[in-house]
Amino acid sequence: MFTGIVEELGEVRELDGSRLRLGARLVLDDVVLGASIAVNGCCLTVVEWGDDWWEADVSDETFARTTLGELRMGDPVNLERPVRLQDRLGGHLVQGHVDAVGRVEAPAPGLRVRMPVELTRFVVEKGSITVDGVSLTVVEVFDDGFSVALIPHTTEVTTLGVRRVGDGVNLEVDVMAKYAERLLVGHLPPGTEPAPGGSDGT
Repeated sequence: MFTGIVEELGEVRELDGSRLRLGARLVLDDVVLGASIAVNGCCLTVVEWGDDWWEADVSDETFARTTLGELRMGDPVNLERPVRLQDRLGGHLVQGHVDAVGRVEAPAPGLRVRMPVELTRFVVEKGSITVDGVSLTVVEVFDDGFSVALIPHTTEVTTLGVRRVGDGVNLEVDVMAKYAERLLVGHLPPGTEPAPGGSDGT
């Protein structure tokens, strides 16, 4: 479990088949074999590391459902270690399980992202959403996406400051919203499905 507060900007060192090597230092402070680290919002498992790098194996499923396959040598990546029980929860509960790839329609600071319509029902004004592993507050919801307002600090310490129109971004909607829908569906009349725009039909 993560919080969506990026700890470090890493760098892609190598992508050889399914093996991804990333440059980093801070997130390696207490690393152990099998540790989890979120890369642009994707939870990956550490399989090897050195003083300033670490490696993970990326499955075909992860490549298919995220932007990790689009990474190139030298690309920056957002890195975060899992939250500890004694840590402050500065963002929101993030699983590191990407729901879909969105596309940037307007860059920072007024970042607007297009997303699959079937996921928009989990996005609400002032609610939380994770974009490339960054916990953000939704400003406005559209039929096909949402917007967020990025402060200068966020654009400086994450990859969101360099995202341009058309770039892909990993999206994770709030897991609490998904659980709420799952619980409510059982109380709907038979044959009734939640509307794409929201569970209340709006």
